[in-house]
Amino acid sequence: MQKKIPLRKCVGCQEMKQKRELIRIVYNQAQSTVELDPTGKKAGRGAYICRKAECLTPARKKKALERSLKTSVSEEIYENLAKELSLVDEVGPDE
Repeated sequence: MQKKIPLRKCVGCQEMKQKRELIRIVYNQAQSTVELDPTGKKAGRGAYICRKAECLTPARKKKALERSLKTSVSEEIYENLAKELSLVDEVGPDE
C-alpha cells in the first residue's frame, strides 16, 4: 500500500499540489507576525503558495492571504514575501 501524499491548495493559482512543492506562509497570533515558513512546522495559522513569485500577485489582488490567515497583511509584508519568493525561485525547490 502506497503512503498518502498530503495535498494543499495554492492561494495564488488555486491549484492543488503536493505539500512539499509549496511554501507555507504563517501568521503567529502570539507575536502578531506574518512570515515564510520553509520548514512547514512553525506554530500558527498557515496558507500555502507556489514557489513562483507570479502566484503572489493574484493572491495579493484577491486578498487571499488576508482571508486565509484571518488577519490584515501590510504592503511591507507583501514586499518581503516577494523578495523571499524570488530568492527561493532562483535557488529552486528543496535547496
